Amino acid sequence: MCIYRIYFNVFESFRRALKTSLDWIIDREAWRRKAVEIRARFDANKNVRSIKHLRALLEDAENELRKHSHPDPYRYPTAPGGSKWERNIPPLPHITIREHPH
Repeated sequence: MCIYRIYFNVFESFRRALKTSLDWIIDREAWRRKAVEIRARFDANKNVRSIKHLRALLEDAENELRKHSHPDPYRYPTAPGGSKWERNIPPLPHITIREHPH
């Protein structure tokens, strides 16, 4: 595996860790403290250059994310699966709306 791909996976793991913590912590101020803790954990290993060690760290991070995933994660209302997804969809262009004669 290319080292750049591993770095990309680290970035993705960091993003998922932040999003997972946001599912559990609603208060933004408390979440910010947790985000700083997550960043410190990632920064503690930023000088690791061994691909084997990086893979092991990534696997540990993925296992921890799976372990702490929220059963009902937050979704933005207009995102797929959100409460407003596809609400008030405009009519398809090939369907004409005719007014009812009075």
